[in-house]
Amino acid sequence: MKLKQLATATTLILTSTMGSAAESMWLYAEGSDTLPKGKTELELSDISRISKDSGHYQFNDIRAEVEYGLTDKLTLSGEVLIYDHDYSVKDPELNPMYETQGEEGGSFNDTQYAGYELSMKYNLMSPYKDIFGLSVGLSYEKLDKYRLDGADIDQDSFVTTLYFQKNFMDDTLILAVTPKVEFERRKTPGVLEEEIALDFSAGLAYRFMPKWYAGLEFRHQSDYLSVQENGEFEEGVKPSSFDLGDFQIGDQYQHGNYFGPTVHYAEKEFWVTGGILFQVSGAGGVSSGGKNYDEHEKVHVGLAVGYEFD
Repeated sequence: MKLKQLATATTLILTSTMGSAAESMWLYAEGSDTLPKGKTELELSDISRISKDSGHYQFNDIRAEVEYGLTDKLTLSGEVLIYDHDYSVKDPELNPMYETQGEEGGSFNDTQYAGYELSMKYNLMSPYKDIFGLSVGLSYEKLDKYRLDGADIDQDSFVTTLYFQKNFMDDTLILAVTPKVEFERRKTPGVLEEEIALDFSAGLAYRFMPKWYAGLEFRHQSDYLSVQENGEFEEGVKPSSFDLGDFQIGDQYQHGNYFGPTVHYAEKEFWVTGGILFQVSGAGGVSSGGKNYDEHEKVHVGLAVGYEFD
């Protein structure tokens, strides 16, 4: 068989067994693949973040996304964010939730349009042709509601992401590593928060039968937070800043680590991914038993579906 014919046959096999090139195989981690030129993908996802270890807490992060392959290497995307909160916490230290619910005995239950995100992802190296896959991403996110409590905010976020991917065992075993840095500026009456957030996700998935992958995922998230109230910084805390000519990473406010299983099913035109991640450790802010509960939750349960078309 000629080399060109062999390459064509290999491509057809990969396409039939791996499904959509840009499918999401984990809840947070993402591989380096981009959409082929002219392809469009619709994705709907919901990650439910459950339990603050005080009373009742559930937050559904619902996202509807459209991706388009401008070229084989460049994917553009836009998504709408819907936040659904249902909580009634008991610990007065769990703010802003405790204050937003009306303090002791109160509750908050609302589904809201939260904002939007615009992104681009550019592929530099292919996991099928090079030693590993590598893509870079840039995003802008505008939020009108706060993730933790659903209160009104004015938040602008700029995000830089790297996507690493390595395939093993004839592409049946896939490793993805996704480090991300977010620069957030959040405003509420009398308060300005500048935050540098670090997010590191890693996913491993094994194709145990045609179209089916079983996986494991790890996620680390931490915040380096600067708070100004009426122009005054919090005493004794080194602030973060990311203005031009004034960049510094301040004191870490909190961190949380998650780990758990995922499952992924892919057809040629659509895919489905589910997973459950448990907080295994955390610190800072409001913490107990070696876990963090103001910025983090006990468990994240997620489901995502995608459909690709020309």
